[in-house]
Amino acid sequence: MANIKNQKFIALDISEKNYLSWVLDVKLHLSTKKLRHTIEEDKAVSNEERATTLIFLRHRIDDDLKYEYLTVENPLELWQNLNDRFEHLKAVVLPKALND
Repeated sequence: MANIKNQKFIALDISEKNYLSWVLDVKLHLSTKKLRHTIEEDKAVSNEERATTLIFLRHRIDDDLKYEYLTVENPLELWQNLNDRFEHLKAVVLPKALND
């Protein structure tokens, strides 16, 4: 079990290669930390939860993405911006996987 805990969390690559797996990893991690509600709309979020989630997300995105979204101070806004940028991958990758 300790081996699982030591696994490196892969940062979101600006090349889009790992977006779908990154999203799943982030959702799972935030769920285990009881912070998933911080990236969901219409949820009450404390300043501490917001800051913790924002730090987590910013440490797990490519440096170029970090710079691009430098002024974003809300984890929900960052999450939505990244989703808007990369959501087209769901339409490309998932149908291909279903046909394999």
